[in-house]
Order: sequence, then structure tokens, then C-alpha cells
Amino acid sequence: MTVELGTPGVDGLSKVAGVLREWQYDGAPMQLHPGDLGWFWRFGAEATATAVRTWSHNGQILPAGLLDGPTLLRLAIAPDAQQDEELARQLVVDVVDPERGVLVAGEVSVDAPQGALVRARLSENGWNADEPWTPLRCDLTEPVQDPGVRIELIGPEQAYVRTAVHRASFDRSTFTDERWHMMAAGSLYADARCLVAYDDQGNAVAAATVWWAGPDKPGLLEPVGVHREHRGRGYGTAITIAAAATLQELGSSSAVVCTPSSNIGAVATYRSAGFQQLPETRDQCRDIRIDVAARP
Repeated sequence: MTVELGTPGVDGLSKVAGVLREWQYDGAPMQLHPGDLGWFWRFGAEATATAVRTWSHNGQILPAGLLDGPTLLRLAIAPDAQQDEELARQLVVDVVDPERGVLVAGEVSVDAPQGALVRARLSENGWNADEPWTPLRCDLTEPVQDPGVRIELIGPEQAYVRTAVHRASFDRSTFTDERWHMMAAGSLYADARCLVAYDDQGNAVAAATVWWAGPDKPGLLEPVGVHREHRGRGYGTAITIAAAATLQELGSSSAVVCTPSSNIGAVATYRSAGFQQLPETRDQCRDIRIDVAARP
């Protein structure tokens, strides 16, 4: 099978998002979600298009990837192509081919769906397991409990509240008001909602963004954060419950989220919000040395 590696351009992002939606289903391995593209859109449409890679056969996208930084490629693969031998071998070649320019030299990682053949082929070619991540899932076919705190849906006029909570939740965050507006102006944000939780004194204490992938499909929580000055009081559980409820209202079948397994507090928070912990997953990593001067 001959596959063509390409980048979609801004005009092609909607097509990529469309196939990513099609590949989401309950019970699927954790993989690249259209919401991941939507969250990346905070850097702008051009930057998002530049970071996306597609592998196509006869015009049909089979894998789609997002360069989440210069050293991490996050992949989703069409369900009926995950065991294709030729495709798996081509992916292994492409991700380290200097002429392809998918991953740069150094310590690089590939996040591919569990069970996909490309993972086995990467292992055979010297790729090792990286640090574990924990995916979690919440079934939305049953009513979601009340979060117990005031939750507000954030629009353009309250964007500064959302970004302030995010920066207070994640060290070295670069999520500014401008980047929120950039993200919200993207076509994928039509399927998203930003939420902020408040305490009894009216302080914004936690925030989340959720991404809908279509009716009866898993929705994504990305990102979720609790203000560092208000941790340990149940606000992480509250905003997670509110996020799941929002996805349920939109028509999602389930809510999914993934966090480093080393973040024991986050795993406990999601579990307390009714999420089921799933088997760990690991990126595959390798140290790549490329003679940059030899590149064309």
C-alpha cells in the first residue's frame, strides 16, 4: 500500500478533524482526539495546520498526527488500518526520516494507540517505553451528580477569568487572553465549552475545557486545572463533574481524560468524580541523531 505523507493546510483542518471524530468510539484506545487539535488552536490556525501530519492512501486519511512540540508526535489511526503491516512500517520510517521532517533530532516520542501494529514495529526498531499515563473514562448514559459549587460557562467577556485560573494551575503556562480568543475563533471551538468553578467567596478556583466529538461519541476534557491557592478542597472533583455534565448535555456517550500516572492527585480527583481508571499507556521514545548539515 502506497501512502502519502502530507500537511493539510488551514483549509484541510476540518477534514482532519472530521476523520478524527469518525475514529472516536466507546472502548477505543486513547488516541488523538479532535479536541486536541482544538486546544492546540490557541497558537493559531497556521500553527495548527503546520503541526498536523496525515498519511493518505487514494485520498483517504489513514493515520493523522499532531506534533505536540518538536519532539512528540501524537497519532490516531483508522480502526481498519491499525493492523496494516505496510502502513506500520512506513510510519516507522517516516517519523525519523530527516527529509520528511516529522520529528527533530534528540529524545523524541510517539504516542500511538494501544494495540496498533506500529507500536510493535517501533519497539523492534529500538524505541523504548516512556513514562506511564493513566487514561480515565466516565460513562454518560446515567445522570451525573451535582458538582456542589457554582459553575459558569465562559464566553469572550470572561476569557480573562479562564486564562487566569489556567496560569495559576500550571507552572510556566503561556495561556493568555489573546490565545483564548485565538482558540475560540477556530472552527473546532464550536464543539467546545469552557467552564470555571467558584467558591463561596466568589473566587475562581478551577477551570476546564471540554471538546465534543459528535453525538454518542466520547468527549474530551482538555485541559483541567485547579488554582494552586485553592487545592485540596474538592474543587478539582467539582469542575470535573461539571465538565462531564456539560459533555452529557451536548450528547456525548462518555467523557475521557488522560493524565501522567505520576500525578497521583489528578488520578484520585478524576476517580472521585466518577471516572473509571483504565490500563496505563506509554509513549514510545528514542534518541535520534541526525546530521542537520546533511539535510537538503
